[in-house]
Amino acid sequence: MADVDYDIVIIGGGPGGYVAAIRASQLQLKTALVENQDIGGICLNWGCIPSKALLRNAEILTLFHRAEEFGISFDNLSYDFGKAISRSRSVVKRLTTGVESLLKKNRVDYIKGHARLKDAHTIEVEGGSQTLAAKNVIIATGARSLPILGLEVDGETIITSREALELREVPSPVVIVGGGATGVEFAYLYHAYGADVTVVEMLPNLVPNEDEEIGQQLERSFTRRGIKVLTSSRVKEVKKGSTGVSLSVESPEGTKELDCQKVMVAVGVQGNSDGMGLTKLGIEIEKSFIEVNEKMQTSVPGIYAIGDVTGKLLLAHVAQAQGILAVEIIAGMESPALDYKKMPRATYCQPQVASFGYTEKEAVDIGYSVKVGRFPFRANGKSLALGETEGLVKLVTDGDSGAILGTHMIGTEVTEMMSEVAMTSLLEGTVKELGWLVHSHPTLSEAVKEAALAVDDLAIHI
Repeated sequence: MADVDYDIVIIGGGPGGYVAAIRASQLQLKTALVENQDIGGICLNWGCIPSKALLRNAEILTLFHRAEEFGISFDNLSYDFGKAISRSRSVVKRLTTGVESLLKKNRVDYIKGHARLKDAHTIEVEGGSQTLAAKNVIIATGARSLPILGLEVDGETIITSREALELREVPSPVVIVGGGATGVEFAYLYHAYGADVTVVEMLPNLVPNEDEEIGQQLERSFTRRGIKVLTSSRVKEVKKGSTGVSLSVESPEGTKELDCQKVMVAVGVQGNSDGMGLTKLGIEIEKSFIEVNEKMQTSVPGIYAIGDVTGKLLLAHVAQAQGILAVEIIAGMESPALDYKKMPRATYCQPQVASFGYTEKEAVDIGYSVKVGRFPFRANGKSLALGETEGLVKLVTDGDSGAILGTHMIGTEVTEMMSEVAMTSLLEGTVKELGWLVHSHPTLSEAVKEAALAVDDLAIHI
């Protein structure tokens, strides 16, 4: 017999899980949240939040190195990466403590331990020490690094971002395998702290899920800064030595031998779908990811899955949106399905990258009559005043209707500029409305207005 009966039991306390729990409580559903590690999941503890705190340190340090450009001079600049790590951990502690307080305030039962499904409505915690009965179960267990043959992580010389966020000294030289969001963020961070950095990416461009033009601009920016980039390249052989690692990398220019202190693997994840008895219940799993429909329902009635474990789009805000959707479906509400193509994406290296919707190539391949508007930040007054002129705003539109098919930005603080265009798209606005809207001057967001005008060759300042 179960110790407690619940309307919903959520397994996993990351961004998707804890947000789902709070939303369930708001809807007067008796809710428990089971987490076997730290509340907040990978994102708050070992991902999004601590890495962004470190990137802020890197931005400040980069400004110090540019001080003379602003007429400022000083002697004896010193910096301590260990203190940057300590600051990032304090930010994490503040947020995770806040999440625990929110769960308590919302009367969510927070249970520490490993959960396993005995059947579709019974959850055992820590081998049966506690049993929970649930009308509905939401699985929000996230994902972990996927082992790469030949690049097996040892936590010492071959690491992932998880281990990197605990290092109190910057590794140099360092090779980062994977030029996606995590890879380029750490490349910028380590380079800002003086490391010799090489990024190896198998596909033709950095941030390969982004518009091709954006990836090319980021590579040019990294190269100017002194970060070495090898695209269309793959690691063929790894040899560990007493002082580091030697890599043989096959590139378009031939085989390159790279010697480094550490290798950071930033490619590939697998869903945390094992160890809970899911296959025994008949829950469909494809390559470690739980299969769900548009309502986040699994193949077993009453069991839902959200977040990275679904493999849909591995972003914290997507997990949160999925969690809210699952709870509202359970509560009997009419909630619209999520459009993953319109989900915003953000990368926090410098220059930053932000986007949503179709790339130019995707839109052309689908068959749209594509028109593109571009506006470079070098023509934006606020960018010039800040001394941050890299990048551009690119709008991909339907030439017939003016509908916004995709938005792609690279430049300073562009991750804060995406919502304006996303909201316009959500409300079925077009580039005409974006072009009409009066923006404050001088602001970075004026580049959005100008890019919208540029679709019809009407941009004012270029």
